[in-house]
Amino acid sequence: MSLVAQFLTPKQKALTINLNPNIYGTFAEIGAGQETVRHFFRVGGASQTIAKAMSAYDKDFSDAIYGRESNNRYVTQNRLRNMLRYEVSLIEERISRKKNPEGCFFSYANTVTTINFNKTMKGHGWVGIRFQSEAKAEYSEIVLHVRFKENDATLQQETLGKLGVNLIYGAFNYADNPRRLIGSLYDDIGLDTLEIDMIDFSGRDFVYVDNRLMSLQLVKSGMTEAVIFTPEGTNMLPADLLYKKNIFAVRGSFRPVTLVNLDMFLKGLDMFLKDTGCEEECLEVLFEITLSNLTASGFIDERDFLDRVDVLGKLGYNVIISNYSEYYRLIDYFAGYSNQKIGVAMGVNNLLGVFDESYYCNLSGGILEAFGKFFRKDMTVYLYPYKDPITQEVWTSDNLKVEDNLKELYKYFKHNNRIVDIKNYNPAYSEIYSRDILKKIINAECGWEDQLPSGVAEMIKERRMFGYKDELSLEEIKSK
Repeated sequence: MSLVAQFLTPKQKALTINLNPNIYGTFAEIGAGQETVRHFFRVGGASQTIAKAMSAYDKDFSDAIYGRESNNRYVTQNRLRNMLRYEVSLIEERISRKKNPEGCFFSYANTVTTINFNKTMKGHGWVGIRFQSEAKAEYSEIVLHVRFKENDATLQQETLGKLGVNLIYGAFNYADNPRRLIGSLYDDIGLDTLEIDMIDFSGRDFVYVDNRLMSLQLVKSGMTEAVIFTPEGTNMLPADLLYKKNIFAVRGSFRPVTLVNLDMFLKGLDMFLKDTGCEEECLEVLFEITLSNLTASGFIDERDFLDRVDVLGKLGYNVIISNYSEYYRLIDYFAGYSNQKIGVAMGVNNLLGVFDESYYCNLSGGILEAFGKFFRKDMTVYLYPYKDPITQEVWTSDNLKVEDNLKELYKYFKHNNRIVDIKNYNPAYSEIYSRDILKKIINAECGWEDQLPSGVAEMIKERRMFGYKDELSLEEIKSK
């Protein structure tokens, strides 16, 4: 068996599209030349596929076609969707269905900026397609955001061209399998050349697609390190959400969210707002779940994943799914988007993990390099106390024990207010453990409901989340 990956090259994909007499559409590319459409011109047979190819590069000319952007920004999702819908409307207006009754129309577009001359900005952009999978069917859309990793504009343009071909081919061949479609986007493209950090499926062919699962697929496949979505489940571009914002985050399994999770978050956030003096409109709050936490059982249970984020959504919070097992990587990620204040609420056990040198063996600078990224001058840990269930001792930053060789570093960070205790916590919550609650939910035991935030227990029961079974269903299982 050959070990070579079995996929079509961009040339083969473009030719396959060109040889299909029913696929017909336009290409509108802004910012990096007409990199996608040239693949279709080169392979031949393009006359029956390409209705029009254009690059409205000049801003005034582009505005005259697609309308002026209110914020005067052109590399945006809104601009891309305007382009897609405008071009499709032109096809419908100008092409007679009588002459092409089996035609499946499409519009492909991108608006990007490649690496600048001084190489201080790598470049990014929006890429999308609006298409019909069947003649006269309602349109579907796939929109994605990319960040370039290559250090040469020509290479970035070539990568963009391949991506565009992969997207068009995927739309017409894998619309019934979005996971396969996502994987095919990297055919003949290396993960180290391009990052896809946001994707959105909408329209007729994707009515039953949950974009949160598609976001998870991006992280799981190594296409990006983190994705963010709103309480409503809408995928968000991290840059749009975090740019120049103060950021407060709390990490957990949230399986399910408990009163102790909420107490840690709310009390920590209250301290953060007072310490920084920032207004809430300049603040972004995130509940983070790591990929390693989702795969703790050896695989990702998508139902379990959706249960967690649905509960967080009910409480009104944005969720970030990341591949950052180590905290310093999460903080470094935030710092890439904002130079404002960063706060992280965490428990004592998590802070002990931060001071565990074994986590940093892969860093040339070891734990000192990690601390340089984590304990930034604009970052503060808000430490939630832990009550030992055996000794009943309450652990705080004052009696937390780290390795002898790290004691002076720990004292330094504590003295400089990089680590501060959450002192107004609710002691009544100190013996709430999510693993115990989860067992009770699965075993249909009583007494867990009042340990969760208001409305969460009812939601779990109504939707049978986290393996919930009422007493009747549990008896049925036992009888079988």
